[in-house]
Amino acid sequence: MIQTESPLRNRPSHHPATEPAGKNLITIASGKGGVGKTVLAISLAEALAKAGKKILLFDGDVGLANVDIQLGIMPEKDLATVITGEMALKDVIFKCAAGGFDLIAGRSGSGALGSMSVGQLKKIREDLAALGSKYDFIILDLGAGVDDAVKTLSNGQGTKLVVTTGDPTSLTDAYAYIKVTSQMMPGADLRVLINMAKSEADGQKIYGKLLSACRNFLKFEPPLAGIIELDEKVSNAIRAQAGLMTRYPTSNAAGNVDSLAHNIIKGAA
Repeated sequence: MIQTESPLRNRPSHHPATEPAGKNLITIASGKGGVGKTVLAISLAEALAKAGKKILLFDGDVGLANVDIQLGIMPEKDLATVITGEMALKDVIFKCAAGGFDLIAGRSGSGALGSMSVGQLKKIREDLAALGSKYDFIILDLGAGVDDAVKTLSNGQGTKLVVTTGDPTSLTDAYAYIKVTSQMMPGADLRVLINMAKSEADGQKIYGKLLSACRNFLKFEPPLAGIIELDEKVSNAIRAQAGLMTRYPTSNAAGNVDSLAHNIIKGAA
């Protein structure tokens, strides 16, 4: 379990003036849908909040935004009102009491982000970076693939966790995301996160396949961020519309996420 580093939960671990804008953004992306990206985003937000960090989760999955559905909550305001210009990004932040973090909810099925211009998307990204001075970490749950919305919102400072499973198409698409992102942002902090692995050894094997492709064709070796084991408790939490870390804090998958959160905190110290 992660020990809380400070009782001052509402105080960022670094003074905003000491860090470049956006450095504390954690982008969770994937080349393919169905890899458990959103559940991971929620679980990581919970784990970091449990560790005493002030967290904002941004649900930026184009057309499939569903963090609110997964958590069984109904925020009165969401990203759609920002896109239409009715409200500022900071004004649609919802406090998710159960998870201990703040949330900017999307709107499932709207596809609104996909219709935005690159200029509008850049403004969203800049506003998120500006909000970083109020949080220890901002987690961006982006859509699958490498469309304009994903490329623009993930184009900046901070760690980018590329989620994949052992499925061949998932690995191929994760490689495609890494290729496009590394070319678009040389030196980007890209890390691989293996999800739904049968075991630690299986996760290492999956990572090895992706690493080999990156090494051979991109001359780049993205490090392994972590391995999340296949766990029925994850599916149970989804059905219960509850966060994994809240519903099943002692499960194997929760322990894996705790380790990931610990490593992220350690790396930012």
